[in-house]
Amino acid sequence: MTATLPETKAPRGRLRGRPQLYRSYAQELALFNTRPKQVWVAAIIVLGFLLPFSLSDSLLQTLAIGFAFAIGALGLNIVTGLAGQVSLGHAFFLGVGAYTAAAISGDPEGRTIGFGITNILVWLPAAGIVAAIAGVIVAPLATRLRGLYLAIVTLGLVFIGEHIFGEWSELTGGRGVGREAALPELFGYDFASDSESFTAEQNVYLLMLVLLLVFALGARNLARSRVGRAFSAVRDRDMAAEMMGINLPRAKTLAFGLSSFYAGCAGALIYSIIGFFEPSSFSLLLSVQFIAMVLIGGAGTVSGTIMGALFISLLPTLTRELPAYIPVISSQVTETPNVFQLESILYGLLIVGFLLFEPRGLYGIWIRIRNYWKGWPFSY
Repeated sequence: MTATLPETKAPRGRLRGRPQLYRSYAQELALFNTRPKQVWVAAIIVLGFLLPFSLSDSLLQTLAIGFAFAIGALGLNIVTGLAGQVSLGHAFFLGVGAYTAAAISGDPEGRTIGFGITNILVWLPAAGIVAAIAGVIVAPLATRLRGLYLAIVTLGLVFIGEHIFGEWSELTGGRGVGREAALPELFGYDFASDSESFTAEQNVYLLMLVLLLVFALGARNLARSRVGRAFSAVRDRDMAAEMMGINLPRAKTLAFGLSSFYAGCAGALIYSIIGFFEPSSFSLLLSVQFIAMVLIGGAGTVSGTIMGALFISLLPTLTRELPAYIPVISSQVTETPNVFQLESILYGLLIVGFLLFEPRGLYGIWIRIRNYWKGWPFSY
């Protein structure tokens, strides 16, 4: 007579204490697949909605601009971090979106093109769609080029855009003149003005926070979808991806289109907060800023990209205080760098530093800290 052990049913979820052990692909690809992720995301969202009642209006405006920048960075992360297509022309698509929104929202009787439709539900999707069309037009080049050659071609978009924006004065207002940005209104409620309950800065901050959550949710769902997995396959090994049945031209075109949609929406939102812009606003430095956001935050990750965007957006606050303490020796005299020179230097140093010491960016630093505390007091 042999003894039989009682049957035990394997748990459907993760084993307790083994958060990285999954028993199905569906479980691994879930939106928030661990309890700590659910708790942290909920806590961050609650904190985000409580900040307007404790921060100054100037800092709220800076954070609102950072949220809008984060939307644009999520778009660049789709094409560069997720699909592996190097793009230096992000500023061009931001400009397309900004001018589309400004034209739709602008005064019909003004000196520039305007249709007087100030509802954000109209001009924001329109800005993204027009920018996406521009991205799809450019995308065929991405199917023929890769690496440095693709980067140079997309870099040319910035200079082409600066020329078009500067010469098309009926739309842009011309060089050195500019035009007013789109008005953030929703069914008659003006987010750019004080209301009975909130200041204008609080209104804009809450609006940008909600929009960032929507766009971040879309980017996260894209990354874990069939399309997102195809992008990752193209990024890691495009020839192997093609042999597995992935249509490379369609995947790259879709990546550029989605990235441009995000960029167009971000361009419209950024300058709706600032209120005014001109053709020189969409220079190469703006593209470098977005590259820095993705690389410093962590390419291919949604949370890392948002962290990088907020970090770069808050960096000018620091650089305003530093120039007086950092003298630069020129060929003849000792000069003090201005804010823009210092920002350019810091962007370059930060990009090189993160690529050398932490290629995964701020997201990688967070992973290291998390793993350290999980294993404390033991080290591995």
